[in-house]
Amino acid sequence: MNSTCRLIIDTNILVAATRNRLGPSFALVQFIRQKLVTMCCSPALFLEYEDVLKRPHQLEASGLLAMDVDAILNELAGLIEPVTTHYQWRPQLKDPADEMVLEAAANAHADAIVTYNLRDFQPAHRFGLAVLNPEQTFLRFNLQQTRS
Repeated sequence: MNSTCRLIIDTNILVAATRNRLGPSFALVQFIRQKLVTMCCSPALFLEYEDVLKRPHQLEASGLLAMDVDAILNELAGLIEPVTTHYQWRPQLKDPADEMVLEAAANAHADAIVTYNLRDFQPAHRFGLAVLNPEQTFLRFNLQQTRS
């Protein structure tokens, strides 16, 4: 098992993790919680996590309260490796909202961006970044997904 892989987690992965505790996104968050992978994150990306996870339709879909989201984010904040954005390469992607994800990954020298929007992040390969969904991440970094 490779405990040194450094990942940037797109917001859609956290959304999926809060909506389905049996899915691969939730399993990936458990690997982060167990410190089997390193989650890297910029302040801007972390603020996006909070904004999206606390939207009323997201709270309803996840069954969480805003204070539950705060608890999740507080735990993640203690686990992440902070990323300072020294360089910006905008525009690279079709969706301007995704630019902060790519910039965090490039500045963190991450091994991969984990997202369900694989096609949207294809330009990340120019920076030597893999773009993977959770299942591909498990395979690439030899992470054994377990159900608890």
